[in-house]
Amino acid sequence: MAILDIVYYGDPRLEKVSEPVAEVTQEIRRFVRDMFETMYFTSGVGLSAPQVGVNERILVIDCSGGSDRDQKIALINPVVTSATGEQKGQEGCLSFPGLFAEIVRPNMVKVKGTNLDAKEVEIEGEGLLARALHHEIDHLDGVLFLQRMKKADREMIVKKMKKMKLERIAKDKVLV
Repeated sequence: MAILDIVYYGDPRLEKVSEPVAEVTQEIRRFVRDMFETMYFTSGVGLSAPQVGVNERILVIDCSGGSDRDQKIALINPVVTSATGEQKGQEGCLSFPGLFAEIVRPNMVKVKGTNLDAKEVEIEGEGLLARALHHEIDHLDGVLFLQRMKKADREMIVKKMKKMKLERIAKDKVLV
C-alpha cells in the first residue's frame, strides 16, 4: 500500500470530467486500497480519484474517519440518482488543505455504482454521508466545492490557496 500525492487546487486535472472505469480489476482494487490509506493519512472522510491525479470515476468514503472500518465505501462509476432536502454546514476538501466554508448540499442522496466485487449497488446517504457522496461525485464531474460556496468565501479560499502555492514553491526552491 502507498500514500498517494494529493492534487491541489489550481491543477487542471481537478476540473476535468472523469472517465468511466470499464472493469474492476486487481489494479483498481489496489488503487482503492491506496486511496483509503491516503484518505486516512490525511484525516479525510472522502477522496476521489481526480484528487490523486487519476481521471477515473472512483471514490472512497469513510465517515468514521477510520474508527469504524465497517463504514468504508468504495464506488466505481457512481452517479447520484436522487437528491432531496437541504443541509448547510462547514465543508473542507483535501485538495484545499485546512480550508473550510459553509456549503449547501442535499440532506439525502441515493447513489448507484459498482462495488469492488463488480456488483451494482445502491447507497442511500443522509447527513454527513450524503454530503460526502455528493462532494466526491462532484469531483468526478469536475466540480469543485468552490463552485458551491458564497462568492466572498470563494474569493477568500482562492486567495489562501494562491498564498499556499507560493509558499510551497518557495520551500521547494530552498530544498533544491
